Amino acid sequence: MTDAADAANNFPAGYVPPQVWEWKQGNGGQFANINRPIAGATHDKELPVGKHPIQLYSLGTPNGVKVTIMLEELLAAGHTGAEYDAWLIRINEGDQFGSGFVAVNPNSKIPAMVDRSIDPPVRLFESGSMLIYLAEKFGAFLPTETHARAETINWLMWQMGATPFLGGGFGHFYAYAPMKIEYAIDRYAMEVKRQLDVLDKHLATHDYVAGSEYTIADMAIYPWYGAGIRVAYNNAAEFLSLADYKNVTRWTDQIGAREAVKRGARVNRPFGDPATRVIERHDASDFDVVAEAVG
Repeated sequence: MTDAADAANNFPAGYVPPQVWEWKQGNGGQFANINRPIAGATHDKELPVGKHPIQLYSLGTPNGVKVTIMLEELLAAGHTGAEYDAWLIRINEGDQFGSGFVAVNPNSKIPAMVDRSIDPPVRLFESGSMLIYLAEKFGAFLPTETHARAETINWLMWQMGATPFLGGGFGHFYAYAPMKIEYAIDRYAMEVKRQLDVLDKHLATHDYVAGSEYTIADMAIYPWYGAGIRVAYNNAAEFLSLADYKNVTRWTDQIGAREAVKRGARVNRPFGDPATRVIERHDASDFDVVAEAVG
């Protein structure tokens, strides 16, 4: 990539990577205002604390929805200790760079969570970590038998490792990048379709992702490869031929029919159909208040 003939084929034409990369602020498309190559807080702002043991700071993106689904499933199963306050973090406004948020999650990504039922409180970041923590704390949705537990963790880690290709790769270049780059879109579309094929073939012989039981693996994968991908990225479902993945479709409908999943998908949701929004959740009655307000 150093001679003129090669550089002419680059995009943009003539581009050659510099010896040392430099940050060009404003270059990055829709999310340029929050993307930066350095970590840490940009401003002082303490996080609010509600009345429940579990404090969640999040946004209703697929990563945030994983955790609210888990909390709602725990409550539906009778685990009253899973009551929680869900505070909205507006990432487009940089809430994740406040000093209080960074103290909980130095990576400045939603969701972040604090369990105040323990002294001193436990901080949690990374959604997969939260799912495992909650499952172990309440003894639910994570099998204890060795093989079943390993299979559940396998698929949870699959989601955590695979999804950046879907969101940060395909989603970015297909929907959010400031220009359409055929090579990038094709590269990530191919990988997403491979992942969907992995999941579809697996679900051909399994009721749920980890086997015959509904687990945190389903809760983690559903918001991304189930409900989320159907409507995300400028309705890319047709582009990716989602209808071809019959087993994923069956499983998506099955998970989406659960009442706790429906509730969890509404929490910290400031976008979409107003009837689906529960901007912040501090009590179960918040679901009814929103429904009445728009009904």
